[in-house]
Amino acid sequence: MKSLRIVILCLSIAAPSNAQKLLVPMDLDQTDHLKAYGVAFWALERGIVVEWLLNFKGGSFLTDATESLVREARLRDVSFNIISTADVARIYGEIENENMDRVRLEKAPRIAVYTPPNKQPWDDAVTLALAYAEIPYDTLWDKEVLQGGLDEYDWLHLHHEDFTGQYGKFYRSHGRQQWYRQQQRAFEQMARRLGFEKVSTQKSAVVEAIAEYVRDGGFLFAMCSATDTFDIARAAWGLDIVDTIYDGDPIDSSAHERLNFSTPFAFQDFTLVADPMEYEYSDIDVSPTEEGQPRGADADAFTLFEFSAKYDPVPTMLTQCHIPVVRGFLGQTTAFRRSLIKPSVTILGEITGTQKVKYIHGKVGNGTFTFYAGHDPEDYQHLVGDPPTQLSLNRNSPGYRLILNNILFPAARKQKRKT
Repeated sequence: MKSLRIVILCLSIAAPSNAQKLLVPMDLDQTDHLKAYGVAFWALERGIVVEWLLNFKGGSFLTDATESLVREARLRDVSFNIISTADVARIYGEIENENMDRVRLEKAPRIAVYTPPNKQPWDDAVTLALAYAEIPYDTLWDKEVLQGGLDEYDWLHLHHEDFTGQYGKFYRSHGRQQWYRQQQRAFEQMARRLGFEKVSTQKSAVVEAIAEYVRDGGFLFAMCSATDTFDIARAAWGLDIVDTIYDGDPIDSSAHERLNFSTPFAFQDFTLVADPMEYEYSDIDVSPTEEGQPRGADADAFTLFEFSAKYDPVPTMLTQCHIPVVRGFLGQTTAFRRSLIKPSVTILGEITGTQKVKYIHGKVGNGTFTFYAGHDPEDYQHLVGDPPTQLSLNRNSPGYRLILNNILFPAARKQKRKT
């Protein structure tokens, strides 16, 4: 009998009580910020409700302390605390009285990444983040998008794509290289199989399908050149803005005057860069070439805006971080020019005192979009052929945290507060 009591006592110590909660801190106490998002996602996949505590200890997660969840957090080396109902009550009281709030995460979103079949996972920061955080996702490409495949997903990420059909405007630097020529042939063959004469017209159709997905309630996230080329393609619908070296015929000389700025999600009144040899699409991007040589990650650091958690929960969710200033990083699209951003768009992060905006968000129809400029938050000047970023060496990356905020955002349901 005595032995049985000892066994029961040991089990009660090892296994958390149902009344206890698991708190995953997301401030500087967290061992691995990126995998912490994966733990939250893992819980949602199994029907475990997670509360996102906005502005509390860096945007912490609170959920039931089940044995399986505790074990998973330990396996992923994610810091957590087992707390009592009294501790939870104290946390709720602090949240009620401060610029904080509680958001209920109920269901794991279905995630898709738009990316060419021949791309490697390390070519894109989002797929790196998803793989490291152990968050499952599917990939799709133009055929699936045009055949209605987006209907299966809640959240879509756009690969650092060129939706204008100019192959990234890499002709001057890489036009003679084998990989570039193979890519061009593959894209042209895909366009013909799908019934389009040109890659540019195929991409325009893809953009419209994605825009319809957002209007119907989808969540869109894009980085690097997928941000501005998406809006450029929308403004240039039905116009030829692609020069001969890319599609075999000259650009429409009146294209710029005929751009429709009512259709882009984020940008307006921009000027196209028609020169096919220039590595820019428009003046939306504030590139390092405007200032001479790149300045460095610290000099290009951007500041996250602080929002009212109770009245602006969406931008608050998207800017949750353990530090307010994030080191800068370049991309084909490095930063958005403030004067060309539509007034309806919310600015989430900027390089203070400049025209450079790094991170924006907006609503379109029943859905939303978030654009994040730059290529890789932990690789300041990523070049073609560079080795992949090792997130195991950057597991507390604030720049990558912003990506993962967007992945959890579709699962959110704001808590009703007492009146």
